[in-house]
Amino acid sequence: MPLEAYTESIKECLCQKTAVPQWYLALEGHTVVGGLGVIENDFHNRRDLAPNVCAVYVEENYRCRGIAGELLHTVCTDMKEQGVDTLYLVTDHTSFYERYGWEFFCMVQGDGEPTLSRMYVHREA
Repeated sequence: MPLEAYTESIKECLCQKTAVPQWYLALEGHTVVGGLGVIENDFHNRRDLAPNVCAVYVEENYRCRGIAGELLHTVCTDMKEQGVDTLYLVTDHTSFYERYGWEFFCMVQGDGEPTLSRMYVHREA
């Protein structure tokens, strides 16, 4: 179950033993308005395409303010500083991530999903 796996990876992140997993939050004051994570595999069949940005989310009333773009930029920069210059992301969106330098890579089969999903890649120079 993704929620259990995400929770476990957040706990592992807090131990700061490795670059992956990592979790990031966007705050307004003390309010969490968005976030995302980096895990080895976001529940798909291409285990070789790792690590994965996952759980990209911005609260609805905070959308269209560039928060997701800033989170994506931050994660790519931070992971590069930790020695990870290539990240992958599974999504059903068709144009959102291209705005932030992500490129369509291939289709992947999600665990237990009847249809294929889009896999994107970002290589930090």
